[in-house]
Amino acid sequence: MALLEVENVHSYYGNIHALKGISLSIDKGEIVTLIGANGAGKSTTLKTISGIVRPRVGMVRLNGEDLANYNAHEIVFKGVSQVPEGRGVFSRLTVKENLEMGAYIRNDAAEIAQDIDRIFALFPRLKERQKQMAGTLSGGEQQMLAMGRALMARPKVLLLDEPSMGLAPILVESIFETVQNINKEGSTILLVEQNALMALQIAHRGYVIQTGQIVLHDSAKALQSNEMVQKAYLGID
Repeated sequence: MALLEVENVHSYYGNIHALKGISLSIDKGEIVTLIGANGAGKSTTLKTISGIVRPRVGMVRLNGEDLANYNAHEIVFKGVSQVPEGRGVFSRLTVKENLEMGAYIRNDAAEIAQDIDRIFALFPRLKERQKQMAGTLSGGEQQMLAMGRALMARPKVLLLDEPSMGLAPILVESIFETVQNINKEGSTILLVEQNALMALQIAHRGYVIQTGQIVLHDSAKALQSNEMVQKAYLGID
């Protein structure tokens, strides 16, 4: 059984039919990427999984349990954490306070402290800046903080929404390397990313979404050599 399953999901914004029967699955320990153009439904898929958008039809299951009856904050308790597009750090809290906020569902103080040390080992820059207000960090540092904050909940599944957006090329490589390291430590990841080439280089499998529908699913390696994917998303004619 897959760790996370999305089955025939239809999601709406008012009368706008954003997701039109999408289905996807992620096994424990995988990095799965969802690629597509702007407005295709990538972020809506993540928001539907995390309960920010409620599907009108279909099911989202974690370890076989339907998440439809849970609110977004309850889904975090179940084991799904999302790193939102645009990072969404608490700008008036320090770096360390942001990480502590990520652990709000926990009450194991000693282990929370250990996990903060683990995040600092993963992102040494954050350790240097731990007393700094999050709003004064660079874009790359804020992305590191958003990822670290999500990991503090010890999620079963980590949802990453456009982690490389707005970052300098050298930082993009660093962020993708970190995503791989997080995965090697045991995190299961669903990655939404405009940089399709980088995403497919680190993912195990991928789905292609167009206008709210999954049109292609294959191993990441096969998608990289798929002619349609090359033309539409990888800039290869």
